[in-house]
Amino acid sequence: MFSIIIPTWNNLPYLRLVIDSLVRHSAYEHQVIVHVNDGSDGTLDWVREQNIEHTASPANIGICHAVNWAAARSTREYVVYMNDDMYCCPGWDTALARRIEQMPSDLFLLSGTMIEPVDTGNPCVVVRDFGRDAQAFRAQELIDAAPGLTHADWLGATWPPTLVRRDWWNKIGGYSSELSPGMSSDNDFSMKLWHAGCRVFLGVGDSLVYHFQQKSTGKIVKNDGRRQFLNKWGMTQSIFDRHYLRRGKPVGAELALPEPEQSGSLKRALLKSRIKRAFG
Repeated sequence: MFSIIIPTWNNLPYLRLVIDSLVRHSAYEHQVIVHVNDGSDGTLDWVREQNIEHTASPANIGICHAVNWAAARSTREYVVYMNDDMYCCPGWDTALARRIEQMPSDLFLLSGTMIEPVDTGNPCVVVRDFGRDAQAFRAQELIDAAPGLTHADWLGATWPPTLVRRDWWNKIGGYSSELSPGMSSDNDFSMKLWHAGCRVFLGVGDSLVYHFQQKSTGKIVKNDGRRQFLNKWGMTQSIFDRHYLRRGKPVGAELALPEPEQSGSLKRALLKSRIKRAFG
């Protein structure tokens, strides 16, 4: 069904959890490909012992290179990019499969809906604490509660777990290496899809994954992704999220997003972006 790519960097307790959840809670047989950055904590030995398909690098090469290396080995029709600090709930893949059947064309991006233990004000997630680290994680409690945690479908999907057709991943060149190690690479990937004509960026409210929140990204030296996004696309991420993707808005009768309304607020925001790009 899916080729699931998971980059990891010395995060073995969480990687074991996400792999276990895929085995236990997937309705379909998927291809799982892990990219192991470094792996000196035992990760590389473990994926070999478990006979998990993988790519590897002796040091951390960042998310962009890692997902592209793994995706190069994908064989299924759809590529799913998933973080290693996630845990899939039962039905996560069947919910995505149902939405695929409803798509108006083959060009779309779907995302699962995250359950997070800490409220960050994100309207696209469900906030419930089932443990803030691998040791304190209460998996059975999450599984029992999951049917009552479904969220309405939402607009503006960009972040993992994301699903696109493999041919479209290849057509737009995957994740952009200039954004390594990966800050703002999700938004950049969506913007590349937008320029390729994609207008469906759909968060699937009943495809649920638990997210431990920055157990993977919290330990890296970050690139200035927001500035790079502005320089590359001529607008800030917030403009793209608000005016183009309409992040967090409910889904209407049409799945495809309309072109952004050329309102005064958008024109002023774009002018400020151009000034910031030129002089900031």
